[in-house]
Parts: sequence; structure tokens; C-alpha cells
Amino acid sequence: MSIAYRCLMSVVLAGVVCYASPALAGKDDGRLDVWWVDVEGGAATLVVTPAGESILFDTGLPGERDPGRINKLARERAGLTRIDHMVITHFDLDHYGGAADVAKLIPVGTLYEHEVRPDHRKRVGEAYLNLKCDKRVTLKPGDVIKLKQVDGKPKMSMDILAALREFIKPPKGVKAQPCDDAPKKNPDKSQNGNSIVTLIRYGSFDMLDAGDLTWNLERRLVCPHNLVGEVDVFQIDHHGLDSSNNPLLIERIKPHVVVMNNGDRKGCMPNTFITVTNARSVKALYQVHRNLRTPVHNTIAAHIANIKPKNLCDGHPIKLSVAPDGKSYTVEVPSTGHKATYTSK
Repeated sequence: MSIAYRCLMSVVLAGVVCYASPALAGKDDGRLDVWWVDVEGGAATLVVTPAGESILFDTGLPGERDPGRINKLARERAGLTRIDHMVITHFDLDHYGGAADVAKLIPVGTLYEHEVRPDHRKRVGEAYLNLKCDKRVTLKPGDVIKLKQVDGKPKMSMDILAALREFIKPPKGVKAQPCDDAPKKNPDKSQNGNSIVTLIRYGSFDMLDAGDLTWNLERRLVCPHNLVGEVDVFQIDHHGLDSSNNPLLIERIKPHVVVMNNGDRKGCMPNTFITVTNARSVKALYQVHRNLRTPVHNTIAAHIANIKPKNLCDGHPIKLSVAPDGKSYTVEVPSTGHKATYTSK
């Protein structure tokens, strides 16, 4: 069964009503909201917890465009006046580059990052090292970002599974699985391998954000022990590049929904697209951009936030909202009017 058909069937079965809506966040509605901001193939994912705390994963490129889009969405759609937690997954420009400019536009509470080594200091520069925030915290595998809870609602948590190529120990009771035949690639020495890997949970809902983690390190997340478990939503690694998105990872975490923060000519590469669309667990693939490099590799049009090329792009986001009981979640593409609801695992 093709993913396009499965996507259409999920819409029908969910009883979806499509509409043109700004998809505004509700501060007191008890929901967990996630926004994928269009930063043209970089990364910027905004989370608003049921308690109203905000977490921004990565910040796109420096300058006016990406920080401006983040600030606009945070204030106008999510109704925020500050970013409580900013997580920089690793030190590539399309992830950390907008941080200092974002901090000039909207107040930042705590900045989380992996260890800043001497070579990193030269790489990121003074603007990042001196950006305005209340405090900075170095994250390590096994850390937990403490979040406010809401009485009578499911537990909200954020666990750090990996950082700087180090991983958590296998959880108790998780059995080793055979993976001797899992393919490997040449060792990756780039900043991508340093990515902070975060597992977000709200009740029975789970979402994985592994930044730009690459092939061999993705293997370590699930081989021989699955350190992640099964998830509802997977933010595709590395924008959908083929140097990441090891089929073994997707096979073992079994996501129902995959969101690709790609650009019009970045990410959404053939092997990754085929891996995702062939995965039995995946019910729907969403893309921030239509892939113009190889147009055959695109999900259905209703699931793509931005159709126009980069120079004409309107910067539309994708939104996910988890129900107050954590038992279901709805994905919206405001620019197309698409809206579909899925059951949490």
C-alpha cells in the first residue's frame, strides 16, 4: 500500500474536516503544541507545553529571515512573550546561527547546548557565545529537562538520549536485538554527529528529535539495544539527507507520523524518501517544503506546507497538537487546510 493512499485513508478514517485556519495555539487548553517553523531547510521546532512553557529546538540561520519567522510565529500564532527553553542540538550554522538574533527579538530563559569545546568556541563566534539569556546549561546523555506539570494531566517530560556522540545506558528490561547485518557507512567526523537527541513524552504520546544525527550513530540508538522505544512522531534526521535516516532506526522506532524539515532543494533525498514511504509503521509523511530537486520524491500535496521555490516562499509552518489526555494528536498544514488526527501508541 502506498504512503499516499495510507495518508488519504487516515484522513478519511479520522473524520477530518479541512479548513483554512491560522491554527492558533491555545495557552490554557491543556494541549501540547509543536510547530515546525520554515527556515528554508534549516531547523527550528517550537514546542509549547500544556503548562504554557515554551521550548525552541534550533534557530535556523542568522539574519532577519529565520529569526524573524521564529519570532512572528512564537508571538502571533503561539501567543508567547518569551522562549523559556532554547535547545541548540549542535554547532552547524543552520541550527545555532539564528540564536543570537532570536534572543534580540524575544527574551530567552535557559539556553541548553552540548559541551562547548575550544574548537567549538571559534566555530560559533562571539555573537552566539555572548547571546542574552538567563542562564546556560550543558546537556549530557541521561539528563532530564525539568518542565512544569499540570495537575490532573499526563506527565510531560524531555529526556536527553545522546549528546557529543555519547549515549545513555540501556534502560532496564530492554533486551538486545540482533543487528549484525545492519549496513554501516564511513565514520562521520562532522558536527552533525554531536547532535543532542531528545525524546519528548506527554502521556502515551512520544516524539523523537535527533537533530542531524548521522547513519552509524543512529544505529547506536537502536542497536543492539533500542534506547528510544517506539514513537508516534519522528522529526526526520538531518532534513531528510541520505547520510542520515538509517533504515534500522526507522524500523525499530516505528513512527506513525514523520515530519521532514526540508528545503526546496535540501533534504528529502531519494533513499530517505523511499525508506520512509516503505516503512510499514508510517501512516503519513509531512514536508515543510515541496522537493523541487527530484519532484518524484514528494508526499501528497496536502501534506506539504510550502509549494513555491525558496525565493518566492511564504514561510508556512506545520503544526501538531496533542490532546489534553495524550491519547491522540492532530497534524495541521494551515497553508493547505489539511487536518488529520492520529491515535497515540
